[in-house]
Amino acid sequence: MSKKRQQEMNKMSNESEKESLNFIEHIVEKHNESGRFNQKVLTRFPPEPNGFLHIGHAKAICVSFDLAQKYGGQTNLRFDDTNPSTEKTDFVEAIKKDIQWLGFEWEDRLFFTSDYFQQLYDYAVQLIKAGKAYVDFSSPETMDYEKRLGRESRFRDSSPALNEYLFEQMKTGRFPDGFCALRLKIDMNADNWLMRDPLIYRIKHESHHNTGNDWCVYPMYDWAHGLSDSIEGITHSLCSLEFEVHRELYDWCLEELGVYQPQQIEFSRLNMTYTITSKRKLKDLIASNIVEGWDDPRMPTISGMRRRGYPALAIKNFIRRAGVSKRDQYIDLSSLENCVRDALNQSAARVMAVLNPLKLIISNYPEDKVEQLSVINNPEDESMGARNVPFSRELYIEQEDFAIEPHKKWRRLAPGRDVRFKGAYILHCTGFKANDEGEVEEVYCTYYENSKSGQDESGIKAKGTLHWVSIAQAIPAEVRIYDRLFTDPSPDSHKESYRDENDKKRKRAVDYKTFINPDSLKVVNGYTEPSLVAEKIGQQFQFMRLGYFSVDKDSLPEHRVFNRVVALKDSWSKIQNRR
Repeated sequence: MSKKRQQEMNKMSNESEKESLNFIEHIVEKHNESGRFNQKVLTRFPPEPNGFLHIGHAKAICVSFDLAQKYGGQTNLRFDDTNPSTEKTDFVEAIKKDIQWLGFEWEDRLFFTSDYFQQLYDYAVQLIKAGKAYVDFSSPETMDYEKRLGRESRFRDSSPALNEYLFEQMKTGRFPDGFCALRLKIDMNADNWLMRDPLIYRIKHESHHNTGNDWCVYPMYDWAHGLSDSIEGITHSLCSLEFEVHRELYDWCLEELGVYQPQQIEFSRLNMTYTITSKRKLKDLIASNIVEGWDDPRMPTISGMRRRGYPALAIKNFIRRAGVSKRDQYIDLSSLENCVRDALNQSAARVMAVLNPLKLIISNYPEDKVEQLSVINNPEDESMGARNVPFSRELYIEQEDFAIEPHKKWRRLAPGRDVRFKGAYILHCTGFKANDEGEVEEVYCTYYENSKSGQDESGIKAKGTLHWVSIAQAIPAEVRIYDRLFTDPSPDSHKESYRDENDKKRKRAVDYKTFINPDSLKVVNGYTEPSLVAEKIGQQFQFMRLGYFSVDKDSLPEHRVFNRVVALKDSWSKIQNRR
């Protein structure tokens, strides 16, 4: 890492740390001083199991687990499973795997909101008896209309006894889906629309992944969220900024029931350029066959980033450096990619692969000789040692590393030029063969026998160094070159003008799929050195001069598949500026 870049990263980290200490941690420390919660810290991460976790969830995970660890507390993993229509056990398992991969453990503190269905129901009955909740048979459209007008429902003043009976009938399955709902009786003229008699229970005759067919009434998020926090004894209920407006309802429910009350604290969501995190839109990408699934390496999901080869440490470093604030965060994707480069620069072995092969023949090298040359694995970490790489008369080099008529600053191979081959010898180019179309098919060289790397006695000054692969033992490989999924930094925020049926000018959202990058995936067939033939799924490498790559889950011993994790340098902005 350059000195300038290190200074920039340190500045970002220091500023974020100050902001964090002046915000959530400051609140916790004030609580400790005042004796609130008896200096206990118990946070929770409450994902809904209706899809895979994405980079935004990763921030919520880090914030909740890191805060608890800092103050010697614990974190509950609680699945917010109140909607049987969309939730699956497969999603539960995927979420658990993602959290563990990031390096966090919940030990014996795994819970489900569905664990509390009976208690939540009993709490609702308690408010019904107190005249604070009622069953409403109005249609959703009527409820919405009355909310906008501040008009009370005609069912609002029905007796507690009748409402208790009707709610029991809802529970036993007497009514069909959507026929009625249970609402809180708060204030139909409240400035906060969420306080205008919100729904807290609806009817769904569907099997639940955890409770089966035991229930056909399911609590709404705003009812289940705060009460689940209370039941578990959560001290600091951390959530994203859009729930700030929900805090009034969160506190109202707990206060009316007279139960233990955690403190809800909101922080900004993590928004990245060239990225969408809406689960609905991510599902749409899968359904539209734009990506192959939740773990497609172009997806912003934790499983997608893991499959692509992002280290967990890079994701956590990115989130921690970004910090926690009350302000909306819009961070360039390149910041995450830089964190990935920093992590892999330290941990990934340097190996050789050729993605656009061009055959090279060393005319003065013995035909049957295959020499094993020692090449260090990572100059950043001597403890990673070295490996043997075969060198032979016939090699593959990158097509772009040879030029018939090079420019003045050319530092690669060309007729009459000398170039060092990484870990091997200095080669002198003597000629080439081209086909009728002028395409170079073979390059011819000689080598200086006394120029071996580490033992060079030739006195020849080669200006460039190339990577290569011995044809004698090259391993064929499918290499997937992944790039950003979208060409626009804000793909889901564009609007266009149109005229409606009355010729009035309107605006509507532009379909985010308009900005799909047609070059987000390119597949090439190349070759790697033989040391990669037995590497395990997910192992990361730096292909010298090409970028960082990892072994994909599709890889087999007889068919190696590699994903490009990230290029060595960020060239995206330059490419976009030229367009």
